Amino acid sequence: MIHVTSISNPRLAQAFIDYMATQGIHLTMRPTHEPALVELWLEDESRLGFVEQELNQFSRDPLNERYQAASWQAGKSGYSFKYHNSLNLSTLKSQSGPLTISVTALCILVYLWMQVAGDSNVMRWLAWPNGEQYLELWRWVSPALLHFSLTHLLFNLALWWYLGSQVERNMGAGKLFEITIVSAVFTDWAQSLFSGSHFGGLSGVVYALISYVWLTGEISPKRGISVPRGLIAISVIWLLVGYFDMFSLNIANAAHFSGLIIGLLMGLWDNLRKQKN
Repeated sequence: MIHVTSISNPRLAQAFIDYMATQGIHLTMRPTHEPALVELWLEDESRLGFVEQELNQFSRDPLNERYQAASWQAGKSGYSFKYHNSLNLSTLKSQSGPLTISVTALCILVYLWMQVAGDSNVMRWLAWPNGEQYLELWRWVSPALLHFSLTHLLFNLALWWYLGSQVERNMGAGKLFEITIVSAVFTDWAQSLFSGSHFGGLSGVVYALISYVWLTGEISPKRGISVPRGLIAISVIWLLVGYFDMFSLNIANAAHFSGLIIGLLMGLWDNLRKQKN
């Protein structure tokens, strides 16, 4: 037997196993020492090339109907795997990293500070710089920590955790730090051209991660990061909602759009440079 890949979602792994079974190929799923991480092993090594080709397609669109249909067709696989509770603290830690957790904690702490001290008092310290404040370098990224409602905070942190943990786990904390800092500075600057210093939120960084992770998953699927295409569609729709002001919401359109752009540019640079090397 030969090891094919490791997948951090046993349910998706089983869907791929069921699909390959419909192609006459038998894969075995084995648990690892890390919670929720499983390995796929192939019995017939001569079919490795075909399996890797199918795996590349699967990683781009794991929720495609053909994989769900294969699971129905395969029925009970006979493999007994004990799923871990994904809501416990140890599993959440194993699926993320120190930087993902640190930024999440900072956003929560700043939000609590804003509830106690008031938005304006906190923004005096963390808002985008005005005049001589440009020498206060933390202000170039600190607006990303500001959130003005619980919904705003939870929505951004959910996407940050989902996308940031993928990058940190598969490409390292250094790469996530680079994307976060560059996109925070770029999107904050873009939004300041329209809003002055009266804005905040992690959504510019989140949009950069969406486009970066999506492009990397399309160009270099073996890096192990991807975004469902449905999330891309929702992100574009939300951009249109903001620009056309459909629901009279105060949306940082410039930060969202510039985030998408910087994420695509960084993704192109990283992946094309890697292929050239």
